[in-house]
Amino acid sequence: MVSAQSSNLVQTHSLLVMKSFLIWTFTLAVCLLVVGFPLVVLMATIGCLLSIVLQSVMPASAVLVVAGGLVMLNVMAVLIAAGVLTAKGIHPKQIKWLSWLHGEAEKTQTTVYAACPLTCEINQ
Repeated sequence: MVSAQSSNLVQTHSLLVMKSFLIWTFTLAVCLLVVGFPLVVLMATIGCLLSIVLQSVMPASAVLVVAGGLVMLNVMAVLIAAGVLTAKGIHPKQIKWLSWLHGEAEKTQTTVYAACPLTCEINQ
């Protein structure tokens, strides 16, 4: 009975770690594509220049090597960052600015008009 419960706890913990890793991977990939757009443009520019330089060395596959290297670099950066965040035990629900990820709406402030302090207390 005890071994069955401990096995269930280990399985539950591993599923939670896997879920956290997958959520971090999704979140970091989306942030790289949306927020990191200037970084993507910079990497594309450097990739173009690098493929032009490599064209003289390996004419048939310079573009393929550079594009594959840049894609692999991005994927590895996202996976390593997600692994580090998961290993540190940081769950995406703990991050305040990720409220869009887990469906919580941000609390909106009520509108206060400029004349309200003068007229709101008047009872007629």
